[in-house]
Amino acid sequence: MASIDHSSRKPPGAVKRRLWWVFWPSLVILGLILGGWQWQRAADKAAYLEARAAAPALVDPDEVPMAGATLTLSGEFVADRTLFLDNRVREGRVGVAVLTPLVDAQGRRWLIQRGFIATGPYRVDPEITTPEGSVTVSGTWQPAGDGGLLLGPNREGRRLQRIALEAWPEGFAHAGWLHQQAGEGAYEAWWRPSVMPPGRHRSYAFQWWGLALAALVIMILGGRRLTPRPPAVVEESR
Repeated sequence: MASIDHSSRKPPGAVKRRLWWVFWPSLVILGLILGGWQWQRAADKAAYLEARAAAPALVDPDEVPMAGATLTLSGEFVADRTLFLDNRVREGRVGVAVLTPLVDAQGRRWLIQRGFIATGPYRVDPEITTPEGSVTVSGTWQPAGDGGLLLGPNREGRRLQRIALEAWPEGFAHAGWLHQQAGEGAYEAWWRPSVMPPGRHRSYAFQWWGLALAALVIMILGGRRLTPRPPAVVEESR
């Protein structure tokens, strides 16, 4: 019978040491990278908030407004093109936000998010009143984004799961919308910018770096235990 050669097999201790020196350094590197990423996010968020605070107040602007700018627009609502942003919640009440295009004196179209109306759990579209003739509205400008995750179709009847400018084929002057806070046709204001403060990002950064430090300590101490000690030298008695 042929004998089996076990010389190529690595002892269990060697395999364990290899796994140890793969896993723990990877965890250290991951903690350092994620901590740095959160620190950079804090810097970016601080710059964004400073830009928002310095955003100008504009009246019927020709250029694309910057995020957070306060706009005052004059024109006429297009009442029959109103849609509703579904599943909004304000002070525990379920409802919708009213979305109505506005055409200014130059013929440019703007999307106005006019505010919140409570509807309860019912799927019946609310009755709304839209002013006729010339109106002046003001509020905060929000550029259009990617909109995030969407499950199923965005539009159902006159309701949208998220604001999508494509729901109005006529198009708009700029990719974004005005969150109305004053002026004719306004309902209850509900929108607030969802911005995590820079301090929280810094807190996350320190947590990741703390994890990296703990992993480094464990890696070193555990690695010492796994390292085989050289055999003791026994002196021969003379």
